[in-house]
Amino acid sequence: MAVADAAGDGQPARDAQKRATLYRMVMDAHLCPFGLKSKWLLERQGFEVEDHHLTTRTQTDAFKETFGVSTTPQTFIEGERIGGYEALRERLTGNIADSDKKTYAPVLMIFAISALMAVAVTWGRPGDLLAIRTLELFAAFAMTGLALQKLQDVESFSTMFLNYDLLAQRRVGYGYVYPFAEAAAGLLMIAGGGAALIGAPIALFIGAIGAVSVFKAVYVDKRELKCACAGGNSNVPLGFISLTENLVMIAMGLWMPLSLLVS
Repeated sequence: MAVADAAGDGQPARDAQKRATLYRMVMDAHLCPFGLKSKWLLERQGFEVEDHHLTTRTQTDAFKETFGVSTTPQTFIEGERIGGYEALRERLTGNIADSDKKTYAPVLMIFAISALMAVAVTWGRPGDLLAIRTLELFAAFAMTGLALQKLQDVESFSTMFLNYDLLAQRRVGYGYVYPFAEAAAGLLMIAGGGAALIGAPIALFIGAIGAVSVFKAVYVDKRELKCACAGGNSNVPLGFISLTENLVMIAMGLWMPLSLLVS
């Protein structure tokens, strides 16, 4: 069999050095992304990779049958089968993939990129870089970024939102409207001027309801929930970051009209 011949006697090659044998699908219609990532990870870790391409479905099926595996790619190190990409990453880096692990990373990344966008917009304007407008843009960009996450799957967002939002629990349709309202408020505040006067009450309304809802769920009822702030498929825990998002919307809703009055 072609796969067995590639390994000599049908078993993965052994070597005392840092060598690894990788079997991955490389076909005209399909180039396995996990195979590429496995090869890249091995080379980053200093392995010399014996890279075997499975170029047909028949060859791939024969490989799976020979080694008793159900998926490719497969990596062997010193004769030991490590497994697919996730198993290899865990073996070499100790990084265990956990799809259920709660993390603030999605929200923090949106905040970070929003801050950089605000700085980029005001960079060439003398005196504006550290001005209030930069903070306004940061908040508005963050709102639109978080809204975009929700709008990817409004159905999933609304389901998760119903776990804690007090208005959505009384008026289910509010969960479907919320992402559009947040996006509209953010865009209107980015536009500034008279448009911000329209966006401000929207931000104030959804921010106030959100803040009360999060505070009740987290600090009064002591519930451990996932936050829908980064979309219905995220693992962001409901807590201080979620409350902060709503407080920022409240602050923006109050500040924008006031700033136009005093300017």
